[in-house]
Amino acid sequence: MENQQAASDEATLAHMRDVLRRQREAFTAELPVGAAIRKDRLRRALELVFNHQGQLTQALSADFGHRSTTQSTITDIMSSVKALKHALAHVDRWMRPEKRKLDFPLALLGARAHVQHQPKGVVGVISPWNFPVYLTFDPLAQIFAAGNRAMVKPSEHTPRTAELMRELAAKFFPEHELAFILGGADVGKAFAGLPFDHLIFTGGTGIARHILHAAADNLVPTTLELGGKSPVIVGESADVARATERVVAGKLLNAGQVCLAPDYMLVPRAKEAQIVAALQAAVARLYPTMLANDDYTSIVDGRHRQRLQGLLDDAKAKGAEVIAINPGNEDFASAGSNKMPLHLVRKTTPEMRVTREEIFGPILPIVPYDRTEEAIAYVNAGERPLALYYFGDDADEERRVVERTVSGGVTLNDVVFHGVPEDLPFGGIGPSGMGSYHGFDGFKTFSHAKAIYKQPKLDIAGLAGLKPPYNEKTRKTLKREMGG
Repeated sequence: MENQQAASDEATLAHMRDVLRRQREAFTAELPVGAAIRKDRLRRALELVFNHQGQLTQALSADFGHRSTTQSTITDIMSSVKALKHALAHVDRWMRPEKRKLDFPLALLGARAHVQHQPKGVVGVISPWNFPVYLTFDPLAQIFAAGNRAMVKPSEHTPRTAELMRELAAKFFPEHELAFILGGADVGKAFAGLPFDHLIFTGGTGIARHILHAAADNLVPTTLELGGKSPVIVGESADVARATERVVAGKLLNAGQVCLAPDYMLVPRAKEAQIVAALQAAVARLYPTMLANDDYTSIVDGRHRQRLQGLLDDAKAKGAEVIAINPGNEDFASAGSNKMPLHLVRKTTPEMRVTREEIFGPILPIVPYDRTEEAIAYVNAGERPLALYYFGDDADEERRVVERTVSGGVTLNDVVFHGVPEDLPFGGIGPSGMGSYHGFDGFKTFSHAKAIYKQPKLDIAGLAGLKPPYNEKTRKTLKREMGG
């Protein structure tokens, strides 16, 4: 059995290498990659997603045990369509050479310079299980707009969706343009070690370290889209009802299985009880029931459900107060489902796993503070998060929170939304990510900014005394350029 698995893995690795070789050969033969070719690929990707949205949302729900069809349409289908349409609408402008200024007197003497964004070649995409369609086709929008070809390794934790994307891609793209590679962790490790021209990975920080090590052997430039413990700071001036409803809506999107999900809330100590009550009321409004509610998504599998329960058990054992928000008084334990209601965790301590680990599910620690500076210090004491959320109408407090914390991005008076606009860069910093994409920023990420300088017929180096024999011209040039 082990020999058969080893042979299968070796065959997959050989296939991956062959696909990469063929993609790179086709890419080189095609240069330069014109706008028409790029738009054709974007249109085919758009048709793939839009025309098969029913199949894709069904596969997603099957992989999760239950996933809201409407939510999947919003998060995976609509978001993919928007990204592809945005790239289609702007690729001509993105491709234009950027004129650059030259030091005096080069331009005056006829020299010219510009930056040309050239495609890199073959981009590897390792996409996750939480939004497997969107987090495949969103980067592909900019990868194709930049003129590249792509190989995709989707998550093995959503196998039906991965297989469907592979089948559909084969109908719209030859393998030398776009290829899907299926398999488990060993295949993923081998995939990350291929000599791509760029690699983008979306997933957990722990796995990202292994991805980066594998890519480093071939000096592959890598974009890492990770997560971390994204805080919500509720200011004294915040509208509590509005803030809590927006936090609940963002936290329970995909049952909290979102890299941008609020991980914990920092709240004014005097308002903690009011905010807890408001969170409970917001859950009751949005999800009066959960088990039979099509709008409420399941935890992806039993292993992940057990991990989340382990966070709660650890917190309770170490003295935390855990509040399960179950408006319909439903029996989750006997339901035979991986659905899980929102749990608030109060009285946390630094030793608790829920305080140290990214949660990625419907668990929300509540951390009280007395002064804004205390909340800022709490955030800065941890690793830099993918997102930070501030609620309040105090402009000075808002400025202090934004300027004195470091995070991948910020949404003010809501959550998640800074990751929506295609014209904003999306990415983390430090443990929450490396590099960014979306829109023009993604186009630049997957392009090589090639500097092109054109020298006039004049002997500029000679005129400036910048070649031997050095003389008085040289000294005058040095004095002019350096001063003194």
